[in-house]
Amino acid sequence: MSLLAAMAYFLQRAGRDYAVFERAPRPGSFFTRYPRHRKLISINKRHTGKANAEFNLRHDWNSLLSHDPRLLFRHYSSAYFPDAGDMVRYLDDFADRLGLHVLYNTTIAHVTLNKDRQAWNGHYFILTDQMGHAHRCSVLLVATGLSVPNQVDFPGSEYTEGYESVSVDPKDFEGQNVLILGRGNSAFETAENILGVTNFIHMLSRSRVRLSWATHYVGDLRAINNGLLDTYQLKSLDGLLESDLTDLAIVKDREGKFRVTLKFFLEEGNQSADAITLPQDDNDNFAMRVAYDRVIRCLGWNFDFSIFDKSLRLSSGGEFSKKYPLVKASYESKGSRGLFVLGTASHSVDYRKSAGGFIHGFRYTARAVHRLLEHRHHGVAWPSTEHPVSQLTSSIIRRINEASGLYQMFGVLADVVLLKENATAFEYLEELPVQMLAQLETITGRRARHGLFVIIMEYGRNFSGPDKDVFFHDRSVGHTEDAWQSNFLHPVIYYYRHLPTEQEVRFRPADWALPRPTAIHHIVEDFLTDWTAPVGHILPLRRFLENCLDTDLRSFYAESCFLFALTHQKLPPFCQQGYLRTQGLVGTESLRRHGAERRFPQDYATVGRRREDGAQGPEGGPLAPGPLLLQPHDSNKEEL
Repeated sequence: MSLLAAMAYFLQRAGRDYAVFERAPRPGSFFTRYPRHRKLISINKRHTGKANAEFNLRHDWNSLLSHDPRLLFRHYSSAYFPDAGDMVRYLDDFADRLGLHVLYNTTIAHVTLNKDRQAWNGHYFILTDQMGHAHRCSVLLVATGLSVPNQVDFPGSEYTEGYESVSVDPKDFEGQNVLILGRGNSAFETAENILGVTNFIHMLSRSRVRLSWATHYVGDLRAINNGLLDTYQLKSLDGLLESDLTDLAIVKDREGKFRVTLKFFLEEGNQSADAITLPQDDNDNFAMRVAYDRVIRCLGWNFDFSIFDKSLRLSSGGEFSKKYPLVKASYESKGSRGLFVLGTASHSVDYRKSAGGFIHGFRYTARAVHRLLEHRHHGVAWPSTEHPVSQLTSSIIRRINEASGLYQMFGVLADVVLLKENATAFEYLEELPVQMLAQLETITGRRARHGLFVIIMEYGRNFSGPDKDVFFHDRSVGHTEDAWQSNFLHPVIYYYRHLPTEQEVRFRPADWALPRPTAIHHIVEDFLTDWTAPVGHILPLRRFLENCLDTDLRSFYAESCFLFALTHQKLPPFCQQGYLRTQGLVGTESLRRHGAERRFPQDYATVGRRREDGAQGPEGGPLAPGPLLLQPHDSNKEEL
C-alpha cells in the first residue's frame, strides 16, 4: 500500500481517474505483520541541522512525497529505527488526509488481457476481484511487493519453520540449539531476537554475508541486526557456515531432533533415520555434527505471479525472473505495454545497486513513472525550468547539495541539462531514469538539439563489494585533482554534444551508469556531503562547464561588463544577459577617467531606461541601478 499511496497522490494532484485496490480493511497491511520483530531498519533521522525540506528527505527513509508538511514521518515516531506500528498509523493518515481513492477489502484474484483495437495500446486489462466483479483499465500499476516466501527444495525441508510463521517469543527458544537457513536481514533479525536465550545459533547459507557498509546497498545486512557476527567471531558458540542447501538434507532422529547430512547419503536406498550416514561418521570434526531443536527458514521473498495470466508475459521463466517481474528501465513491463511494476517488485532495475526496493527510493521512481504517463497520455511535458546559461553552475550546485532523489537513487535517477542554441540558456529536468536517456525526447517532450549535461551521484566503481575492506586507511580523497578517484558518494557530471543512442546506452562500459561522454567531471567527495567549497567544489565545476561551452560563466559587476563591452568582441553571458539588456550603469568618476584615458568621445549616444526592480549583481553588488546604458558611436568601436 505504501507505494500505491505514493502513486495515488501524484494521480490525484493531476486530476486523473484512478482507483487503488487494497485487500485489507486499512492501509499498511504489510506492516501489521512485517518485520516480524517490529523494528524497521529504515532510518528516521529527525535532526540534520538544516531547514531545507528537500535536503532533510535525504535522511528520512519513511516519508512519502506530498505537499502536506504534517505527513512527514518525523511526526509519527521519535525513534531512529521506528516501530512497524508507527508506519501503519502513518499510511492510514496519508490515505485519509489526502482523500485517496482506495477500495478496501478488495482482493484481485485474476488479471488478464482483453484485446481491443479501440484501446491506445491494443488491449485493456481486466481485473477480477474475489466477488467475481470485473474491473477494466487501460493502464495498470502493480505494487504488490514480494510476498511469496522463497523455499529451497531439499530432503527434510518439510521440517523447517518459515520466518513468516515462526514464534517471535524468545521464551520459546530457551536452551535450544537453533539452525537458521539464510543470511539476509530477516535471518539476522530472527537471530538477534533469540541470541540471549539459546544454547547456540548456527546460520547456514550458500553465500558469504554481505554487509551493507561494504556494499553500500541498504538491503544487505545492517548493523542493527548483526549481533551474531560478534558472538561468532568472539567464539561465543554461535557461528556462520557456507554451503549450498541443495547439497544437504535434514533428518529427524528418534529423539525428535534434527540432524544435517549430505543429500547423496540419502540416495543409498530407503533407510530409517537412525541408519542414515552422517558426515561425522567419516569426519569426526564435522562442524554441524550437533543435533538441532529448531530449523528456521529465512530465505527471502518472491513476486506472486499466480494471479497474472500468462498472456501478460511477466516472467521469462529464468531464475532471476522467479523473484522479480520483467520490466524495462521505465518500469513498464517488457511483455505488456501499459502495465507498470512499481515499488519493491520493480527493484530488478537497480537490484543490489540503489534504493529502488525501499520507500526512500521508490517514492522517487513512482514520481518518475507518473511523469512518463503524464506525457504519454495527456501531452504534459516533463517538468523543467529554463534559465540563462550564467546560472548553470549555481543550478547544479543547488541540486547536488539539496536533491533527495539524486542522493537516494544514485546511479539510477539523474538530472539533465538541455542546452539551448549557442548555449545562451538551458532547460533543467529533474530525476530522469538514466537508462532512458536515449529516449529522452520521446518520453519527456523536450528537445536535446544542442548538447546536454547529465548530473548523477556515484560511488567509486571499485569501492564497494562484499569482499572488500572499505575501511582501508586512505579510503577518502581530498584533493581536487584526484576527484575522479573519489570512493564515497559524490556528484559526477557527464557532457554530451549529442544525445546518446539506444545502442550506446545498452553497450556502455561495464559498471558505468552512462555511455562514455564527450567530457566528464567528478566533484571531489566531501566528508560532510556539502559540495559548496568555493575552491574545492565550485571553481573546478565552473571551469569544466566553461571548457565544455567555450564561454565565461562568471558573474560580474556592471562596471566590469561595461569595460568588457569596450575591450572585447565577445562578452561573457552574464554581461550579455544583464548589462546589454538595458539594465543601465551608474556614471562614476573612475569610468569618466577611463573614458578620457581611452579617448572615449564625449557625445555619447544614450539609450536606456530607469530600473524599477532593484536588481543586484553578485554578492549583492549593483547590477546597474543607474538610469542609462552608455554606448560609444559605431565609428569608434574598432579603435576601442
